Amino acid sequence: MNAVPSIVPAAQAMSDPVIALTLALLLLCPLALGGIALINTGLGRSRSAAQALLGNLAIFAITAIVFVFVGASLAGALGGNSLALHAAGKSWSILGWSPVLLRGLAAAAPQTQLALLFQFFAVAMAAVLPWGSGSDRWRLAGGLAAAALIAAILFPLAAHWIWNGGWLAALGANFSLGSGFLDPGGAGAVHLLGGLCALALVWIAGPRRGKFPREGLSTAMPGHSAAYVLFGCFVALVGWLAWNLAGAILWLHTPLAALPVTAINTLLSASGALVATLSVTRFRFGKPDASLCANGWLAGLVASSACAAMVSPAASLFIGGVAGIATPLLVELLELALSIDDPSGAITVHGAAGLWGLVAAGLFSSAPGQLIAQLVGIAALLGFMLPLAYLLLALLNRLVPFRVDPDGERIGMDLHELGGGAYPEFVIHRDESYR
Repeated sequence: MNAVPSIVPAAQAMSDPVIALTLALLLLCPLALGGIALINTGLGRSRSAAQALLGNLAIFAITAIVFVFVGASLAGALGGNSLALHAAGKSWSILGWSPVLLRGLAAAAPQTQLALLFQFFAVAMAAVLPWGSGSDRWRLAGGLAAAALIAAILFPLAAHWIWNGGWLAALGANFSLGSGFLDPGGAGAVHLLGGLCALALVWIAGPRRGKFPREGLSTAMPGHSAAYVLFGCFVALVGWLAWNLAGAILWLHTPLAALPVTAINTLLSASGALVATLSVTRFRFGKPDASLCANGWLAGLVASSACAAMVSPAASLFIGGVAGIATPLLVELLELALSIDDPSGAITVHGAAGLWGLVAAGLFSSAPGQLIAQLVGIAALLGFMLPLAYLLLALLNRLVPFRVDPDGERIGMDLHELGGGAYPEFVIHRDESYR
């Protein structure tokens, strides 16, 4: 293993109008996080609503701090050197080695600074997703510790491999596999990674008490506010449009004239997914399911993160439709067949839909070898990141226990951890989980 210069994709210097537009788009990206926070809070219990929203905000803050101290350096966000393996006559860059504490940031090129800002939001999103899966039973201290671990180790590895000149980005140059692994909006580096961390968390923490009273049975625990969930979908759309456009500029160097198509494709993917989920739930249950439709909408947005800048509008509609059909079926499969309790649906909505979007980016590409490059990247994320995430989170759980004690789960996370509820004047809790 040697230190070698990072392989940075060739790009022309940004003009001032492009810099201004990209910065404006990035400043809208936190709305995607806000939408996710509202959706996850609405899908949880009313007795845990304040803790859920506080956790989302605190995770945003923790990931920013940890990413400055550790993550940005390991991701190679400011260029510099990298740690690489040499095999088969090729250099395989596996870990970045940028200056710590963002030294030299002011002297970096504007596109480098903007790419770093993009990654600040990306690491926050990746860390927020497991928090939603562990709602109603995950301690705030455990959630923040897990977020710090994701920001320090897991996300920097994925970000370096995919965005900052790592070995997945170099698959095109080294092996003529299309343009290398492409993930302009973070379907892999953010959503698939976050979904895998959520899966590891659910395995470690276990289901909510009363969710699976007997083997093969599942108790319905509906979210407390469909209004939060559905309004969160509108908020998330604004952030996602900005996110996909900024990613297309930064990682694909998309010209301004092509950006409206990217925005249209993002909207079409979400719309196709919503209509597909609405149709599936109407057929299966006799009436549309609001929470599943919201998850279908999100699944379409997640799938678009991989390919909105690279496919046609018709393909986007198809990609979203597939994501929307799969979402309610996979949610049911995970819950009923595998006894996985995921209140937010992050494993399906972000993990599975992100994976599908990455595959679709290869399927609809005309570049020779692009599908193979996408499959190699997916295999790397599944085969390496999932075991690593499970191992690190299991060790962290020994130091900072994730799960609240049974009494805290009974009275709700708000009272147990914050000393007061989100709705102190009118909410009366029933212990339906403890019959």
